[in-house]
Amino acid sequence: MKELVEVIAKALVDHPDEVVVTETVNGKNVEVNLHVAQSDMGKVIGKQGRIAKAIRLVIKAASVKDDLQVDVNIE
Repeated sequence: MKELVEVIAKALVDHPDEVVVTETVNGKNVEVNLHVAQSDMGKVIGKQGRIAKAIRLVIKAASVKDDLQVDVNIE
């Protein structure tokens, strides 16, 4: 899941070298933290959070195959 979030985030931002994704696995629960440059936060979140919701939806759909529950946090 970490790699998928990283690919999506790097495609959205102006400073892809500042994208940092960390992943914490606790059984079937996975927490993915996405850190981007302050100037790129709006591009990752989008108007009314639409892009962030879309990222979470794609990750959720990908996690169904592995029977995981994934939380994506944008920091």
